[in-house]
This record gives sequence, structure tokens and C-alpha cells, in this order.
Amino acid sequence: MVLVRQPVPSFVQLAAHPLRWQLMAALSGGDYRVREMVTLLGESQNLISYHLRLLRDGGLVRATRSSFDGRDSYYHLDLDCCAEMLTGAGAALHPALGLIPTAPQFDSQAPASVLFVCTGNSARSVIAEALLRQRTNGRVEARSAGTRPKPIMHPNAVRVLREEFGIDISGQNPRHLDALADHRFDTVITLCDKAREVCPEFGEGTRWIHWSIPDPSEAGGTDEDTYPAFHTTAADIDTRIRYLVPNLTTET
Repeated sequence: MVLVRQPVPSFVQLAAHPLRWQLMAALSGGDYRVREMVTLLGESQNLISYHLRLLRDGGLVRATRSSFDGRDSYYHLDLDCCAEMLTGAGAALHPALGLIPTAPQFDSQAPASVLFVCTGNSARSVIAEALLRQRTNGRVEARSAGTRPKPIMHPNAVRVLREEFGIDISGQNPRHLDALADHRFDTVITLCDKAREVCPEFGEGTRWIHWSIPDPSEAGGTDEDTYPAFHTTAADIDTRIRYLVPNLTTET
């Protein structure tokens, strides 16, 4: 019997290193800057940066320039790419191995509550609120607010939710974060680097997550010109929501 030598799948090569695995585990919960990962993992900045570069070169991690401080960057784990590469690694070992998704189970007696925060509450955070409510069939309490809310919803946010997801938010108005000051949320997610810096505390036990997502309204041009940016932003948020949902479930 002759054993056919096969190359080790790239996901296994990348993820097998202990520090790279810790970086991926940290980034699976939200976006971080290098200095924050240095603190989280207790390793030197040079070492963190080196392994992040390898993960970026492998397509598992990407970086976006901070909208709060343009000299800084946030790192994000591409979970779709991880799932695809992990499935491929299993298939390389045996055709029957693969990922079998399971439907999330929610506790109807104590539904999870999530608050999405950005600056204007006219695009990113309201898109996230609508998509989480849709993907959980309303079984998760989803809210959104802004640190400096705009007067009205951006027409492209209304359009992309209607055209791509069949959601109508035309009757909704931006909300100021102060209006929710007395509410308690299980999870608070900031989608804006600026909002992250000024978002207040919401009490003990609240899980904080940051998603570094550029403001599509700042793409420049007319509403028609910026619509592709809104389309890309909504797709990014929808992907993040899909991977967030399993972490919001409560065992029954």
C-alpha cells in the first residue's frame, strides 16, 4: 500500500501556531488594534505584528484604517474565509468531514438584548439592528443609537435594506444614545471608530464588541454614487451578524 503524500492545508499551517490561534480567537469576537492585542495576549508588538502579517497574507485577517485616528488600524478576522478553509481542510483529510450548521436556540423567557452604536445612527447601526432582528425572527431585542444622530435616515440605508433584504425602515428616525441611558443590554456593539471612543458604560455584565466599519456616506458623490458603498457595508454587516447570532443563544 502506497501512502500518497498531501500538502498540509494552509488553514492548518496558519492556525496551528499557538500565538496565531490566540490572535484568531481574539479577533473572532471583534476588531482590535495592535496595541490592544499586545495587552490582551501579553506578547511584544513586533511578535504580534509579525504573526498578523502572516494571517493577512493567508487571507484570514484584514486591516482597515481607523476613522478616528488615521494613523491607526483595526484588524478583522474574515470568518467566511475561515469557514471555507476549515471545511476544505476537513475534506482534504476525509470527504465526509465538513461543517454542519445548527439552528440557534433562543430562550424566549429572557431574550438577549443587543445595542448597536455609531455616530449618526442613520446607516451602519440601523442596518445592523434591522438585520439582527430579521435573522433572529425578532427573538433578540435589537436596538440602535448614535452619539451624534443625524436628522433623518440616509436614503441609501433605507434603499439597501429594502432592495437587498426586504426590510422597510422608512418610518424610523435616528435615535440619540442618551435616550437609552437607563436600559440594560447584554451586548453593546460599536460600528464606528469615533463612537467607540465616546460610548458610555452600560453597567456590569455587558459584553463589548467593536466592528471597525467605514461610514459609507463618506464615500463621496451623490446618493447614487455612494450606493455601492452602502451595498458593500450592508453585506459586511450581514456577514458579521450571521456569526454573532450563535454567540447570543441561551441553552434551553
